[in-house]
Amino acid sequence: MEEKKLDINSVIGFVLIFGIMIYMFWQNKPTPEELEAQEKAKQEQVAAEQNAKADKQTLVTTAEDFAIGNGADSLQMVKLQNKLGAFAYSAANASDKETTVETDVFELKFNNKGGYLSQVKLKNFVDYDSIPIYIIKDNNAVFNINFGTTDSRILNTQDLYFTPTVSKSGDNTIVSMKLKVSENEFLEYRYELKPDDYMIDFSVKSQGLNDVINSSQAINLDWKLKGYRHAKSISYENRYTDIHYEHDGGNADYTGMGDADEDLNDVAWIGYKQHFFSSVLLTDSHFKSAKITTENLVEDEENDTVYTKMFTSKIPLELKGGEFNESLDWYIGPNDFRILNSYDRNLDEIVPFGWGIFGLINRYIFMPLFGFLGGFMPYGIAIVVMTILVKICLSFVQYKQFLSQAKMKILKPELDAIREKHKDNKMKAQQETMALQTKAGASPLAGCLPALIQLPVFYALFQFFPSAFDLRQKSFLWADDLSSYDTIANLPFNIPFYGSHVSLFPILAAIAIFFYMRLTTGQNMQSQPQQEGMPDMGKMMKYMMYFSPIMMLFFFNNYASGLSLYYFISNLISIGIILVIKNYILDEDKIHAQIQENKKKPKKQSKFQTKMKQMMEQAEQQKQIQQKRKK
Repeated sequence: MEEKKLDINSVIGFVLIFGIMIYMFWQNKPTPEELEAQEKAKQEQVAAEQNAKADKQTLVTTAEDFAIGNGADSLQMVKLQNKLGAFAYSAANASDKETTVETDVFELKFNNKGGYLSQVKLKNFVDYDSIPIYIIKDNNAVFNINFGTTDSRILNTQDLYFTPTVSKSGDNTIVSMKLKVSENEFLEYRYELKPDDYMIDFSVKSQGLNDVINSSQAINLDWKLKGYRHAKSISYENRYTDIHYEHDGGNADYTGMGDADEDLNDVAWIGYKQHFFSSVLLTDSHFKSAKITTENLVEDEENDTVYTKMFTSKIPLELKGGEFNESLDWYIGPNDFRILNSYDRNLDEIVPFGWGIFGLINRYIFMPLFGFLGGFMPYGIAIVVMTILVKICLSFVQYKQFLSQAKMKILKPELDAIREKHKDNKMKAQQETMALQTKAGASPLAGCLPALIQLPVFYALFQFFPSAFDLRQKSFLWADDLSSYDTIANLPFNIPFYGSHVSLFPILAAIAIFFYMRLTTGQNMQSQPQQEGMPDMGKMMKYMMYFSPIMMLFFFNNYASGLSLYYFISNLISIGIILVIKNYILDEDKIHAQIQENKKKPKKQSKFQTKMKQMMEQAEQQKQIQQKRKK
C-alpha cells in the first residue's frame, strides 16, 4: 500500500492562505479615530437614557407642583395619569425575557411580556415519536386579561411587561409576575408549584389599582390553546379531544369531538382535554358565565399535522372591592384516572369511561381490577387475564343463552306444525305457539335476556381500553403501544375508512368473531321457525356472519391495539365455552325428555302472559267483527 505523505505544495498553500487572512484582519482593524468615535457614541447613549429618566421625574414633580397650586382634584388627576403612564413606561423599558423553573414533573417558562406560561414541558412523558410532551410551546397559548381604565383606555395584559420574582416556601416554588405601577401598586399573577404535583396554585390579584381599573366596563379573561398532536393516529387522538367542564352544582359535561360554540353558566372548571393530556383551569368559587369554542385544525388526516384542535374560553371576571382577587388552580398533566381522582374536584370526569351504569362498571370494577393486575404483570398479559376473568364470570349467561337456543331447536318441528295448521289464522297460531313455549319452558326472550345482560359489560370495556392511561406506550408482542394501533405493514396508498397501514390484532379479532358467529348463527338458524310474510332470518344471520367481521376489520384498524386484543381473546374464549357446553354439558335427548315432562305439568301463566293472551283474544274478536261488517 502506498504511504501517504504531506505534499510540499499543500504546505505552501496553507501558509499562503494563513498569511492572506492575517493581512485582511490587519487591514480591516479600526483606526484610533474610529475607536474614539464608538466610545463617544456609547457615552452619549448612556447620557440620553439618564436624561430621559430625569426628565420624566422632573415632569412628574412639576405637574404635581402645578396641581398642588390648583387644588386637590388636579393633584389627584395628575397622580392617576402617572399611574396609567407607568404601565406604558414598563412596556418601553422591559424585554421579552423568560423565567425558567423546574419541578419533579414540570419544566416551565414564564414570559415577562404578559406574565403567563410560555412553555410547559411534562418531564416524565414523550410522544409517539419519542419527543418530549409540550402542552404549551412556541406561542400556541394565550392568557390575557382585557380591562378598561378610568381614562378610557383599553389594556391587554398580554401586551404589558411583568416583573418576575422566584422564591421558596418550604418545598414549594413560588413564581410572582407583577405588572407594577410602583412597589405597592401592581397586578400580580402568582404561581405556587409543589415538588411532585401537576396542580399549580394560581391566583390573579391586584393592589392599589382601584382608581385605575374601570369597574363599569367588561373585564374578560381570554384563554386560548392550540393542542399539540401527541399520538400516532391523529384521527384517533382527535376523537378524544374536546372541552370538558363542570357546572357549580357538580354536573360535568363536554362539547364532543366536533366543532363547538357554547355559552356556559356557573362553571367550576374548564378543561382543554386531549386524548391523554389536559390543561384545566379551576376556580375556588365559580365563574358566573363563560363562552367556549373548539375548532378542528386537522384538514387532512392522511398528512402529518402539528395541532389537533383550537380551544378558546372567554370568561368575564368581577372585581372585589375594586380589585382583582381570583383564587384559581391550574392542572396541566396526564389524564390518569388515579391522579385526577386524588384531587377530589370531580376531575376524573375528564376520563371518558361512559355514562350511567357503564361508567360505574369501569370506575368500580374494571379500573381497580386492571390496576391490580398491571401492578405485577405486563399490561398485555393483564388484558388477557382480565378478559379470562370476565368471560368466566359471564359463562353462566352464555350457558343460559345456548340452553334457550337448544330448547327452541327441539321445539321447532312442533312450532312449524302449529303454524302450518293455523296458516290462515295467525292470531290462533301465535296463541298456540305461546302456550307450547310456556308449557315446555322455552321462550325466544330467554335467549335475548342473557345477551342484554352482557351488553353493559361489552360497552363498558369498549370505553375502558381507549381511556386507560396505563396502556399508553406499553408494548406487547408486535404492538409497541397498546393505546394505539399496531402495525405489521405500511401501505403505499391510503384505503378510505381503513388507513395506510395493516394492523394484525383487528385481523385476528375479525377471524375469531367470524368463527364465533358461525357457531352461534348455525344454532340460531336451526331454532328460528320461518314465519310467512316475515324476512328470511336465516339469510339475514348469514349476511351478518360475514358483515360483522369486515366491519371489525375496518373499524378497529385505527383503534387501540389493547381493545382489539381484548376482542380477540374474548371471542376465542367464547368459542371454547360454546364448544364445551355443546359437546360436554348439554344433551339434546335429555332436554327433549325434560320438555315433554314440562308439557305434562300444569303451568301457571304469569301476569304478563295472561295479559298478552287477553290482548290477543281481544284483537282476534275485533278482527272477526270487522270481517262480519265487510260481509
